[in-house]
Parts: sequence; structure tokens; C-alpha cells
Amino acid sequence: MGKYFGTDGYRGEANVVFTADSAFRVGKFLGWYYQKNLKPGGRCRIVIGKDTRRSSYMFEYAIAAGITAAGADAYLMHVTTTPSVSYIVRSEDFNCGVMISASHNPYYDNGIKVINENGEKLGDDVIQEIEDYLDGRTPEVPLATRENIGRTVDFAAGRNRYIGYLISLATHSFKGRKVALDCANGSASSCAKAVFDALGADTHVIHNEPNGLNINNGCGSTHIESLQKFVVSEGCEVGFAFDGDADRCLAVDEDGNLVNGDQIMYVTGKYMKECGQLQEDTIVTTVMSNFGLYKALDEAGIKYQKTKVGDRFVYENMSRNGYSLGGEQSGHIIFLRHATTGDGILTSIKVMETMLGKKQSLKELCQGFTVYPQVLKNVRVLDKEAAQNDPRVLQAVDEVTKALGEDGRILLRASGTEPVVRVMVEAGTEDICEKYVDQVIDVMRSAGLVVTM
Repeated sequence: MGKYFGTDGYRGEANVVFTADSAFRVGKFLGWYYQKNLKPGGRCRIVIGKDTRRSSYMFEYAIAAGITAAGADAYLMHVTTTPSVSYIVRSEDFNCGVMISASHNPYYDNGIKVINENGEKLGDDVIQEIEDYLDGRTPEVPLATRENIGRTVDFAAGRNRYIGYLISLATHSFKGRKVALDCANGSASSCAKAVFDALGADTHVIHNEPNGLNINNGCGSTHIESLQKFVVSEGCEVGFAFDGDADRCLAVDEDGNLVNGDQIMYVTGKYMKECGQLQEDTIVTTVMSNFGLYKALDEAGIKYQKTKVGDRFVYENMSRNGYSLGGEQSGHIIFLRHATTGDGILTSIKVMETMLGKKQSLKELCQGFTVYPQVLKNVRVLDKEAAQNDPRVLQAVDEVTKALGEDGRILLRASGTEPVVRVMVEAGTEDICEKYVDQVIDVMRSAGLVVTM
């Protein structure tokens, strides 16, 4: 991760951490970078999407101004989803794409995700060049003049093409199925209902009236309680909740029970295996997936890979090995045959397809999965690497691992942005989890590794 760009883009409070000037300079660099690699006379085309935050309009204009000032053309999709930008970049031969969003963060934050010509998140090498430019370590990008100045193009049609693409992926009619959608007052508001209506569902939508300030506010995948109540009170068969830019999806069964990303991978993965669509019978997860997922996958005869936390690491593993399904507990699910990024609406379609194909409710499909209790505590330390590799800590972790045996696990993971080590235990009961988490933290504290207040 760089100084500005983390695992999921450049993000922070609008006009405090991430400013309009920064957005202009990123746009200017991207326009110049991709324009300079074209043949003489060629014109770089960069597509821009945004979520519903008030500041997204400001950043859209700033980025477009930077792109056109550098001599490239900016195509504006307006309010749309992150996966739609990824789809349009690769299907319409754009040089790159920019999504303006801070995902599940509150409305006052914002940021950008940059997508390369293959619809993937931008590589670390280009990110480093952008950061060097932002910090003034490289020469100023030249401004285009006269006929070389770029232009902006209204490209709302791109969102409609994406909607059509999603509709084309369904192999079953959703006719008569009562489905609830929580659009988080975000990007999904622009297209989720249209997709489900076109597929014939009896669609009931909540949090679908964005005003620039209410995105993720008590709604969406990070505040699932609202959808859980709605599904039960309205008698819906299933509900789906998206985050601010709709690259995540969590589900709710007919009884209002949460179905998280791990459970979604289990349900859809089993069905894909039965249909011969699960490449190598393998699912790619992160180290934070629930222990119950691995037990359930073992029972189903499905193999798995584990990556670092972050959907980009999941995608890199899938792309490198050709696996067809992967994701995170948070609801970033990647169906590689159809997308190069997590796609919340696509995920909801895949869950519906599984329910219809198996002729079972989501609750029934989840019955082979037991979610293990989990306790995670953040420990502020003097040195992350030293704390993780200290022989006394390693011995304590080894002792817990042996004590848990096949009935649980312990994981130590350093934060990517803070001087913090996360200690997580999954086991049969929450009391057991607490006991072993505290046992390891006590060793860290007695070894003088923990910051004392």
C-alpha cells in the first residue's frame, strides 16, 4: 500500500484528506499517462462513474477537468456502481476507468478507485507513479493546447448497457418471487431495482432515495438490521443489501437471519460444483473467513485457497490460477466468469439462481454451514513486526492452536494502516474465544510489546 492509495483506492474525508485539487491532479496524470502510450493521432478515453455523495459531483468535475487538460477524453457515466465501471472499461475498450466513491464509509468521506484497461484495479507500479507525481517527485505533467485539449462526453448509456448485461446472465425467471433490496441510498439506487424488475421479481426496495447525505446512514450491508426487519415484516422470501458503491452484497433469509459473504460463497459454490462450473472445485477466501466455512467446504468436498484480506488479493489469486469463485466475509464476491471485481447485484442474481435451481429457500441452502463464534481484539503495539514474531508470542499462539485442535483457530494479523495487531480466535463458544484471545494478549503485554496508556 502507498502513501495515498490503500488496498481499495485513495480515500479520506472530502476536502480534508482527499481534496478537489488532488482529484484534478490524479485525473491530469491519468490523462497524460494513457495518452502518451497511444499511437500518434490516437485519443485516450477514460470513463468516470460516481456514487451518490454530495462531494462526488465536485470530484467528478475535478477529475474530468484534469483528464481533459492533459489531452484525453472523459466519458461520464454519472451515478453508477463500481462493477459497472469495470465492466464498461473492458467491454467498450476504454483506456482506464475511475470510480468516485468511499464505498461503505459515511457520506463526508470520498475517494477514487482506478481501474485499468482490463477492468482490474490499477497495478502497484502505476499507483507508485501517481503518488510520486502527487508528491512532486516527478516533472509536472504538460497541459494540452489547441485541438489537443480533451472533451467530456455524456455516457449514461454505459450504465444501461451494464444493466442489460446483468439481466442477460440470469437463466431463471424471478417471476412472483418476493425480494427485498436495500440500496444503501448509494450506487445501487441507479440500477438494482431495474434489474430485478426486468427479471420478473416482485421487488420491494428500501433506502433508494439518495440525497447526498444519507448514503450508508443506518442502511445497506454495514447496517443490515433495517433489511432484516423489513424482510420479516413484509413477508419477503429473501433480501439483499448493498454498500455505497454496490460492490458488496449481504443477504437475509426469510426469517431475517443474516447470510454473510462466507455463507454466500458456500451456497453458490456448492451449486456451481454440482453444475460443473466451479473450476478445480476450489473457492478463494481470505484469512478472515469464518472457521465454519472451511468445515462446511470440507464436508462438501470443496477445496479452498486463503489470501491476505482485500478483494484485490482474492482476485489476483483467482486470475493467476483460473479459479471461478472467491470473496470475503464482508460480501465482496467475485464470479470470475462474469466480472473482474466484487459485484453486489451480480452476487444477488447468483444467489437467486441457486435458490431457483435447487428449489430451496436461502435458509435451507445454508443449513450445512455452522458459523463459529469469533472474538477479535485490536492491540496497539510498539512495533507490529516485532510483536508478531516475538518468540514468546509465537509460543503462546502455538499453545492455543494445539488446545483448539480441529475445533477452532487463532490468527494474528497486523493492521495495514495502524500500529495495531489484531488477535482473533474462533471456537465453539464465545467464552473459549475470549479466554484464548486474552491469553495471547497477556503474553504480549508481559513481554513489553504493548503500548501502555
